[in-house]
Amino acid sequence: MPEADFSLPVRVYYQDTDAGGVVYHATHLHFLERARYEWLRELGFTANSLIENHDALFMIRSLEIEYSKPATLDNLLSVTVKVTHVGRSRITLFQEILLENIKLVSATIHVVCVGVATLKPVSLPMPLREKIGNIK
Repeated sequence: MPEADFSLPVRVYYQDTDAGGVVYHATHLHFLERARYEWLRELGFTANSLIENHDALFMIRSLEIEYSKPATLDNLLSVTVKVTHVGRSRITLFQEILLENIKLVSATIHVVCVGVATLKPVSLPMPLREKIGNIK
């Protein structure tokens, strides 16, 4: 996979782990979500600005995740975001969770842009589409 568009450092805290000190499987989804949110912020958008200025929000349509190695308490992880496809209303992202460049988790996530009132697919806001186009 080509180099990521964005990377977020995430420290593993006690609250992220199970009784054995291993990151709970569902917690990885929180890390991936946090990286997507910060990636959008770096592009100049927030969830609130998308709602207020574009009457749009993002929902996960589907995701495929593979757990390769465990993360443990106090690890400093890198959570990456890479845009792999942009459609009319959908963005496909490839994300990884890495520990010192070793892949722990990989995920392909299909995010769909929906209208706030209808929750039905709408076109990606043009300013966001332009920003994504500049980094691809």
